[in-house]
Amino acid sequence: MLAVLRHRAYRRLFTAQVVALVGTGLATVALGLLAYDLAGADAGSVLGTALAIKMVAYVVIAPAVGAVADRLPRRALMVTADLVRAGIAVSLPFVGEVWQVYVLVFLLQSASAVFTPTFQAVIPDVLPEERDYTRALSMSRLAYDLESLFSPALAAALLSVMTYDGLFSGTVVGFLASAALVVSTALPERAAVTAPGTGGAYARATAGTRLLLGVPELRALLALNLAVAAAGAMVTVNSVVYVRDVLGLPAGALPLALGAYGAGSMAVALLLPRVLDKVPDRAVMLPGALSLAVGFAGLGAVTGAPGGSWRLPGLLVVWAAFGAACSAVLTPTGRLVRRSVAPGERTAAFAAQFSLSHGCWLLTYPLAGWLGAAAGLNWAVLALGSLALGAALLAVRLWPPTSSADAPSAPAPPDRTHAGHAHVGHAHAAHGHGAHVHADLPFGHPHLAGARRVANGWRHSHGHLTDGLHAR
Repeated sequence: MLAVLRHRAYRRLFTAQVVALVGTGLATVALGLLAYDLAGADAGSVLGTALAIKMVAYVVIAPAVGAVADRLPRRALMVTADLVRAGIAVSLPFVGEVWQVYVLVFLLQSASAVFTPTFQAVIPDVLPEERDYTRALSMSRLAYDLESLFSPALAAALLSVMTYDGLFSGTVVGFLASAALVVSTALPERAAVTAPGTGGAYARATAGTRLLLGVPELRALLALNLAVAAAGAMVTVNSVVYVRDVLGLPAGALPLALGAYGAGSMAVALLLPRVLDKVPDRAVMLPGALSLAVGFAGLGAVTGAPGGSWRLPGLLVVWAAFGAACSAVLTPTGRLVRRSVAPGERTAAFAAQFSLSHGCWLLTYPLAGWLGAAAGLNWAVLALGSLALGAALLAVRLWPPTSSADAPSAPAPPDRTHAGHAHVGHAHAAHGHGAHVHADLPFGHPHLAGARRVANGWRHSHGHLTDGLHAR
């Protein structure tokens, strides 16, 4: 998997991602300590509000990025976002009011909502070979998981020799280093936008969402995002409750629980490149989502049991299973988006995916916290487990077994015997089913799975669809 780092441009971009993640991790620890200084016992409320503000920024800003990103230089966009994040990190140690924290967090996360989708859309152009791109996705997943484990340890080491204000300096260094690496990277030419945004600002901002809703596999991906958010929110919000209140363990056991989730995620991320070389995305992502319901059943047993020394190992197993299942869903997501939209539409599609997936977290974070606090963890497990199961079953229904995301890697042999049956553009036969020809879809487009080459395009048949590729 590390062979993908031989690509110079990707190596620099990946390093930029890693150092920015470390900087973000240090800022997370420092923000917690800053909130305690400002709010004392209400620090948890401050951090919870800041987390909600972060999700709102992601949901609101990312679609706006998708509306304008195709008109702006990508490298300049990412560098500007890094510089803005560095500037905000410089300001954080000087705040004296809680509302100032909220404003700066919104600005910081808005800049992240600019950087991340643009970065995600660049990587498929830097690594056009799917084998390389798959390994890059696994590397990215590993980077996120390692950051969640490494940054707190690094913060603890730094706090032994400096105050928490110094952690913000580490954040600044991380963002500046990321900007420098992006500046030094020669990016490939941007693909032409195949369907330029028309209409007003709203139409352009929602273009990526319409792309996602127009392809069955990407509609299924939205449901998969919700299933992952249900499990992830349970881990993020309630791990401390399980460790301290349910199991009666000291605070030092919390990193062990969170580490189990990260270990499960990393194990799957390491295995997936070879697995995805042999099986389609659907065969990995759907079982991963469905297994979350099994994990919630195990969590229910841990939660409802009156006692027993087995509950800590049981919780660690459930958290590791959640991490593995979430990684099985999240790691191939970039492949799915890349295959399902034209190159010129990738930034809009990745921005929409970024926004909508975080919209799921905006729903599940408060559900996990408020329901657990008000009605008890048993009800939180039941509600989020039901949500995960329902979302996974919906994804199974939405994602057809003969998925267009599993497009062949080589063209089908030309077939000129049906050339006379071509229709104009993306139109179907008059009855809306049966054989038809796509005359203007490029080779490798996911919708052309199983299609045969004819004189005027690609010929295939399927049931009636009302997505953006077919006449309504």
